[in-house]
Amino acid sequence: MNNIFSDTKEAFSLKSNFELTRAYFLFKIIGNSTVVKITTSITKFALKFNLPVSFLIKVTVFDHFCGGVSEEDCNPVINKLYKNNVHSVLDFSTEGFNSEHEFDECLKKKISIIEFIKNKEEIPFAVFKPTCLGSTELFIKKSLGEKFSENEELMWSRVINRFEKVCKKAYENNIKILIDAEEVDVQKAIDDLAILMMRKFNLANPIVFNTVQMYRKDRLQYLNELINNKSNDKVIFGLKLVRGAYMEKERQFANERGIESPICETKKDTDNNFDLGLDFVFNNLDRISFVCASHNENSVLKVMDVMKNKNINSNDIRIWFGQLYGMSDNISFNLAKRNYNVFKILPFGSVKNLMPYLIRRAEENTSVSGQTGRELQLIQNEKNRRLKLKA
Repeated sequence: MNNIFSDTKEAFSLKSNFELTRAYFLFKIIGNSTVVKITTSITKFALKFNLPVSFLIKVTVFDHFCGGVSEEDCNPVINKLYKNNVHSVLDFSTEGFNSEHEFDECLKKKISIIEFIKNKEEIPFAVFKPTCLGSTELFIKKSLGEKFSENEELMWSRVINRFEKVCKKAYENNIKILIDAEEVDVQKAIDDLAILMMRKFNLANPIVFNTVQMYRKDRLQYLNELINNKSNDKVIFGLKLVRGAYMEKERQFANERGIESPICETKKDTDNNFDLGLDFVFNNLDRISFVCASHNENSVLKVMDVMKNKNINSNDIRIWFGQLYGMSDNISFNLAKRNYNVFKILPFGSVKNLMPYLIRRAEENTSVSGQTGRELQLIQNEKNRRLKLKA
């Protein structure tokens, strides 16, 4: 695949030879599903019994995919990226909260992150995972439309209150807030909360952004219903388009329940759905700001082509591109070089707390055909380029 994203000099301009070799080693491992399963099982066991593996994880997979253990610890990475016109989005990626106290603590953390990033032009977005602010069981029940008990009604009102506090804080500081997508069984409740927040805070500028997973068969219908709903007439929609992050889990759940999978049958179907989502966005750009959160070069090239054909400036504030830190640097840095709006999602937190995130990254990459192979080829091309310079 030869296009502007094949420029490895720009893509890896911030990586030392050691970091480049480490990246090659990591993607070699990620590309082998058997090795991923064995490695993640050993890692989980070691962390569970407090075996001394944190340092090894820190200097390998953690440093490649994460910004640091705290907001301040991320500053060197943030500054380094911004020198190359790449923005950052700090993601406190710990998971598995269960109690009201933990949900309240997560709320405080999200508020503190917004406080930390306000007035920092290098960090235009904040992000949060909805089930960090309320129990998964509650989100499932709400998504199914089941009746709450009196106590559950009280707990759900707290969820709404936490959502509103995060979005209001973002609104007051003119920070865009990305609401992560999750599994299908909780997503209906998330979608409803997202549009509720948009109706409050997206009347003048797009502040709240909901994530739309286009590997779902029903997402085009969702988008059309969203924009045709008269209750949303005054809303400027914030949308982050992704392919999706829970493919294997969703198919397994559907199989266990004996229901049709909500996920597109093939990769081609998903790609077509994503392209139709992009068409929808551009056909309604007068009412939408969006993030093309994709590691797919063809999708990014499509957005660039449409922008060119419609005479939309590369740095039009309505259009952003986003990739995960440690992946697809060839896309991020080559876009930034051409003055497009680009950010990297920068996870941070303790090594132990970030392990579920890192394991999911490894499992997702294993299941995405061609992704690790492309990463490996680009890294090898850059290593060869550097060797020729020495010769």
